[in-house]
Amino acid sequence: MILLPAIDMKDGRCVRLQKGAFSTVSQVADSAVETARIFAEAGARWVHMVDLDGARDGVRINFPYIREVIQHSGLFVELGGGIKAQEDVDTVAAAGVVRLVIGSAAVTHPEVVEYALKMYGNCVAVGIDCLDGRVRTAGWEHDSGLSGLELARSMEERGVKTLIFTDIATDGMLSGPSFKQLSVLQKAVKCNIVASGGVTTLDDVKRLRDMGVYGAIIGKAYYAGTIDLAEAVREAGPQ
Repeated sequence: MILLPAIDMKDGRCVRLQKGAFSTVSQVADSAVETARIFAEAGARWVHMVDLDGARDGVRINFPYIREVIQHSGLFVELGGGIKAQEDVDTVAAAGVVRLVIGSAAVTHPEVVEYALKMYGNCVAVGIDCLDGRVRTAGWEHDSGLSGLELARSMEERGVKTLIFTDIATDGMLSGPSFKQLSVLQKAVKCNIVASGGVTTLDDVKRLRDMGVYGAIIGKAYYAGTIDLAEAVREAGPQ
């Protein structure tokens, strides 16, 4: 199971939110690239980055910092947030992102997913961000009217191979992942599933590994010190 320690960017700062609420933003690190280098020293091969300003407002003020991580951290960068149109797909791919994560556009403009798959194939993932089982869009602020399973099955039918599932209720809360929802999703689709939200302890990592989940994102737990990243990487297995 791959581990993807996370760096969320807002206004050029490395931040964390609780349940995706922008009112809870707090800075957790001074430098994105230095944080990524620390991840690499702990044995991580991937970093999950989120452009929060891109997700909410469609602006790219964080892109210089993201590009620095791509060029100088030595990690594979998975990036989500603000990939809303074909030109966004091309811009992100050209920057050297190894996996681009399409979120809201998978609901509002599925043709963007089709374009990304045609151009970049397995470098494309779709983020399924749910609250009470329903997909949220626009930086998690809007209810799409779709269930997470509906969107997952639709994306699998279009050819998406990787889904990143976030239970918003657990995100940034240090409360443990939504194991039940992840299990249901595993049974519903054959896609690779990355668990996001609530990963808090080494036991969480072990349980996700034993479930056969493809990957797990570690966010607040790293910054709060509830999990040792190097130890978690060892337990997760080859990266």
